[in-house]
Amino acid sequence: MRFDVLTLFPDLFEPFLRLGVTRRAYASGQVDVRLWPLRDFTEDTYRRVDDRPFGGGPGMVMLIDPLERALAAARAQRPDALAPVVLFSPAGAPLTQQRVERLSRSEGAILICGRYEGIDQRFIDRHVTEEISLGDFVLSGGELPALALLDAATRLMPGVLHDAESHRQDSFSDGLLDCPHYSRPEVHGADAVPPVLLSGHHAEIARWRRRQQLKITAQRRPELLQAARERGQLSKADLKLLAELGL
Repeated sequence: MRFDVLTLFPDLFEPFLRLGVTRRAYASGQVDVRLWPLRDFTEDTYRRVDDRPFGGGPGMVMLIDPLERALAAARAQRPDALAPVVLFSPAGAPLTQQRVERLSRSEGAILICGRYEGIDQRFIDRHVTEEISLGDFVLSGGELPALALLDAATRLMPGVLHDAESHRQDSFSDGLLDCPHYSRPEVHGADAVPPVLLSGHHAEIARWRRRQQLKITAQRRPELLQAARERGQLSKADLKLLAELGL
């Protein structure tokens, strides 16, 4: 899987690629990340990548020419020249676990990290396949969303996590939020680990965890629980647990 990242700030990516559990995938080349500094694709003395917007208004707009040159260079080095082009934008669709899972099974993508007030719309119209947002808030640029996407997709690759089952039990993997987790000590102050987790009874532990998943999802993200119902993702055992919870 390969990601080409068009950015004004490649230095933001360097520590990320060297640290954490995902570093093994980057060091081995299992996930190939290529950084394309946009100022390298300017042709004026000042290496200008932005200018004032037509029509007036605050802020600056990223110029189309450096973006197109960088995109052409990235495409020329990819084996899949028609790789999707992803722009991170508040106007994009929310990034979901399902989207990340699809991406982790693909050949990767070209990631565009915008800055300033935005990028020239003509570049978006000509080249961008998909716009993605991390949520209903505004960041200074697309580098943080790009890092989030890289991390989310990379951790799903075989061998990246120590336990292959880890990501299958994550929040959203089956449409629900994750259950609570506990470790040592068994008692901390007035708070003790739920007795069922100390019982060694694997079926009861699994039932408790599933019950907690359903309860927490109903309380915090009821729309996820409703979607799971509509998609038929809930088993008869799940429906029984929901009935016990009065849901």
